[in-house]
Amino acid sequence: MRHVTELQVRYAETDQMGVVYHAHYLVWCEVGRTDFIRALGMPYAEMERQGIRLAVAEAAVRYHAGARYDDRIAVETRLVDVRSRMVTFAYQILRRLEGSDAELLVSARIDLVCMGREGRPAALPAEWRALLQRGVTAD
Repeated sequence: MRHVTELQVRYAETDQMGVVYHAHYLVWCEVGRTDFIRALGMPYAEMERQGIRLAVAEAAVRYHAGARYDDRIAVETRLVDVRSRMVTFAYQILRRLEGSDAELLVSARIDLVCMGREGRPAALPAEWRALLQRGVTAD
């Protein structure tokens, strides 16, 4: 499963050089991740209500080109691995160009560990693990 989230770069997301500040790409990955989970059939907010949280354990980001104010952006999100306590998402952030063309701006991979109510690593409940595994695609 691949989920695409469309965004428009806001002026506040750019730096003095007129390009998107590097940390905003991680925010866009989070938007893509929560949209992906919602598309599987359960909003992330429901996970939190049940005491489940996914905390970033590792993030690897490769910057290929910079986005600019008012660019049309697509965040392509894939779930590549689900384990008992960890999930891994892969992302491609693209600038939408005229027609169907797109330019790769960022590729990223983020590992998230499941945390319980007490703030310590915990196993993903079976219901959530099964739901997430339905969305796994090969890397």
